Amino acid sequence: MDDSRSSEAGLVSAADSLPRRSHASLRWAILRRSLLPRPSSAASGHPSDVSTKKVSRKKGGGFNLIPCRPLVDTHLVQAPEVSRRVKILAGPRDACLHYKLPLENAPGLVMIQRMEESLDLYDFQISRQYDIDTTGLVCCWPSEDVLAWFCVNHRDMFGSKRVIELGSGYGLAGLAIAACSDAYEVVISDGNPDVVDYVQRNITVNTEVFGGTQVKSMTLHWNQDKDIIALGTFDIVLASDCTFFKEFHESLAHAVKCLLKRSEASQAIFLGPKRGNSLEKFLEKIKEIGLNYELVENYDSRVWNIHQKLLADDTAWPNYDIDHFYPLLLRITFSQT
Repeated sequence: MDDSRSSEAGLVSAADSLPRRSHASLRWAILRRSLLPRPSSAASGHPSDVSTKKVSRKKGGGFNLIPCRPLVDTHLVQAPEVSRRVKILAGPRDACLHYKLPLENAPGLVMIQRMEESLDLYDFQISRQYDIDTTGLVCCWPSEDVLAWFCVNHRDMFGSKRVIELGSGYGLAGLAIAACSDAYEVVISDGNPDVVDYVQRNITVNTEVFGGTQVKSMTLHWNQDKDIIALGTFDIVLASDCTFFKEFHESLAHAVKCLLKRSEASQAIFLGPKRGNSLEKFLEKIKEIGLNYELVENYDSRVWNIHQKLLADDTAWPNYDIDHFYPLLLRITFSQT
């Protein structure tokens, strides 16, 4: 997570379409929209009838490892039951996307996400009430895309394992694991209850592709749930871009230690950029609580090749910066005694 993953993302979207307006006027425009009544479920037009330009995506670029298309533009999803669920579960502010997982004969994932510029005062009220941010509603972030790619290509590691994803956003990585591996259980968690509502809807829409894997959603606050120690039965903990805010480092490190099984085979896998000294500070917390870690820069040939091309050609992803965008792989384990 980073400061660009905030409500200011709405300002960027608005600025793209109205470049001559000042930031102040844009803020007032967003506030006016927020104060208007929220659209009812009876609003005309199905939420899937939108282009990808209207879906909340991070401005500026991405690794694009998990291709997605608007559901209305693809005939890959033919199951009537899936279509019925989408019509029931998707609201007027939502878009429906079809994600193509990078495996031969792999099932696709249908995901319900917010359309761009759709944050309102209610979202910020929830943010203040639970001391969390709204970034999970903004878009599917580049590090989540890379995490999903990495997990699909290392799916054997999840066989018969209990897995939990922290700060999941819409839950692409967790859903991909459930669809492509023989994991025993996948829990997809976030601290924002609105985000978790989207996760649960996405689980419901895709239930047929999970096979025998149990898939659950969960609201989990790293710095509030004191009984988190009771959950310490997970073989693998996953997270993407969750180390930006330094005030959450201690609680996040504690959550990892409490959630993992006390086993040499258990591990946490984080993907995220350095973000200045933020990742470094998180690693200090990991060491303080007695966990080991390994930080890997080149962990996947496809990701690395894209990274090198982006460094050489700044037109593909304007202002691409290693420090803020290239996700390093952090592997956390228990100290061997």
